[in-house]
Amino acid sequence: MSLRLEMLQVARLAPSVLGEEASGLIHDFVKSQEHADGGFCDRDGDADLYYTSFAIDALTALQVPLPEEGLTNFLQRKLGELDELDFVHLCCLARCASALSDRQAVGDLSPVFEAIEKYRTEDGGYNQAEGMETGSAYACFLAYGAYADHGKSVPNEPGVAACLESLKVDGGAWANDVTLPVPNIPSTAAAITICRNLKIAIPPETPEWILESFHSGGGFLPFPMAPMPDLLSTAVALHALDGLQVSFEEKKESMLDFIDSLWTAAGGFHGSWEDDDLDIEYTYYGLLALGHLAL
Repeated sequence: MSLRLEMLQVARLAPSVLGEEASGLIHDFVKSQEHADGGFCDRDGDADLYYTSFAIDALTALQVPLPEEGLTNFLQRKLGELDELDFVHLCCLARCASALSDRQAVGDLSPVFEAIEKYRTEDGGYNQAEGMETGSAYACFLAYGAYADHGKSVPNEPGVAACLESLKVDGGAWANDVTLPVPNIPSTAAAITICRNLKIAIPPETPEWILESFHSGGGFLPFPMAPMPDLLSTAVALHALDGLQVSFEEKKESMLDFIDSLWTAAGGFHGSWEDDDLDIEYTYYGLLALGHLAL
């Protein structure tokens, strides 16, 4: 299943929690980040594929039309600049193209997937850097998602599974890579999503490990002993728990309070209590988290 659509099924429920006025403010904020060249802005105000992918999904979650003409032109230009794109942005290009009503309008995407395969690692996974021996959970998630969003199977599924197996740590969690084997919520959530889709068994202690990362302030810590929770970790922790059919009902009110503390009337979300800026990425994660809390 498309990982993007899997998350959007839930994020679309966020407006029922937000209400019409707040949803409108979020829409206005996302649209304010649209760049003249058809993409959406990063924190420096430059058009960027990564942030454009989150803008597309935020607008889709709010159930408003996409500016498809501008997006198509932007993606076409990026398709002609593949040599300038790193692994993350290649995957984002594929993801953005999958959101358009006419995917063929962007052009032939086979060179994008060929470029993604250059980041294949010796252990069967993917890494954000070329020529690496071992993969990362984040890179495997992005690559798997890029293929799945276009109805394709990721090449060498057993290799991806073997890479994820090497990233397991005690307690039912996953690290992002073997170089720094620290268990963390984003990597664990990414691994869970891939494992569910590949029908790989998930350790029985995994849900408890995630729940133990819950902070009294209402969100989830990104890793054990982290100083504070953040919105990304909270959103993906909820997505992982929901995918495992584990209830978090008793924590909903405190999580709603936490998410509310990161939202502003400007229409965007902060990433954490120490993040002074607003951006489209965390605004999407706010919608994803609220969608899970609406269930």
